[in-house]
Amino acid sequence: MRNRRGQKQDYTAFKRKIYWRIALITGIALITVVLLRVIARNNNLADIIVSVMQRFFNMSFDYAQRFYWSNIRRNIDLLTFACVAGFFVVLSGSLLSQFAKYFHEISDGLDALVKDNGGEIKLSYEMASMESKIKTIKHQLEKREQDAKLAEARKNDVVMFLAHDIKTPLTSVIGYLSLLDEAPDMPPEQKAKYIGITLEKASLLEGLVDEFFDITRYNLQSITLSKENIDLYYMLAQMTEEFHPLLALKGKQIKLSAPEDLTVGGDPDKLARVFKNILKNAVAYSADNSVIDISAAVSGDMVAIVFKNAGNVPAENLSSIFDKFYRLDSARSTDTGGAGLGLAIAKEIVAAHGGNIRADSNGGYIIFTVELPCF
Repeated sequence: MRNRRGQKQDYTAFKRKIYWRIALITGIALITVVLLRVIARNNNLADIIVSVMQRFFNMSFDYAQRFYWSNIRRNIDLLTFACVAGFFVVLSGSLLSQFAKYFHEISDGLDALVKDNGGEIKLSYEMASMESKIKTIKHQLEKREQDAKLAEARKNDVVMFLAHDIKTPLTSVIGYLSLLDEAPDMPPEQKAKYIGITLEKASLLEGLVDEFFDITRYNLQSITLSKENIDLYYMLAQMTEEFHPLLALKGKQIKLSAPEDLTVGGDPDKLARVFKNILKNAVAYSADNSVIDISAAVSGDMVAIVFKNAGNVPAENLSSIFDKFYRLDSARSTDTGGAGLGLAIAKEIVAAHGGNIRADSNGGYIIFTVELPCF
């Protein structure tokens, strides 16, 4: 109701001007009728009209008087209607020209909006509300264009970085496989070592290729969900086990705190990806020998899953952390590298579930909170 009332009040000046013009037309028409009636009943004015016809049309007094009574006085109603109609046509044309002026102004404003030629959007005072709306749309479009350009620039940088990163493990894989091929009699211990390194580099290569697929699939596929009742505690516990080898390399560990009977409705594969993307971020940016806390609990009609790790994100970066191709650090390494799509994809998946995700940084900790509707 407030919005509707606000919209009505926006055009008060416009409506007032139109009402005044209509009142002016009506008033002039009424005055015209009254004057014609007065003229018709004024004998002195009739004498003046007769004398004018005598002087300018060379009529005799009797003929001019007969002409007045038979053609003017007798048809006074028709003449009154004709005069009033004429006034309405002229004044209505003025009113329509005013409307046309407004439409031209709006059209020019839309042209400036569509053509993006930097032209100023300026409407009449009465159309201030429409001017404000068009300018707001223009600013939104400009922001979207800037965001799209920034995302495209980030994407190009990421593709370049990934292409460079792929060459490193690929070169290692080829090198170690070549050594194994050239030395079939290599000692078993050395062969096992080279095979292990090759597998490690091949896994890294697979991850980088997956990131390339993420880039090509991003925004090209709509997110479809296959919802079911998920054992949330089991999913988080299983994920903790999966990340254990990666965490152990740097002395990190995960502490899980959640009810064992906690469940949530959603797509298990999609939500697993959300939690994995957040955990990857926590593993990459948390301090060595630190603990990553994961907690989950029901809050009203939502289930809140909180990921907390030691670290810090500047306040100015928090608003961009879920943007596609955005990375926390400007430098890039194969350890913390990535396409910058993980959190952006996580946000879309959570939104598709009717939930929300946010990031906070305070007290030396980075906190990700995922809220999902109960099943």
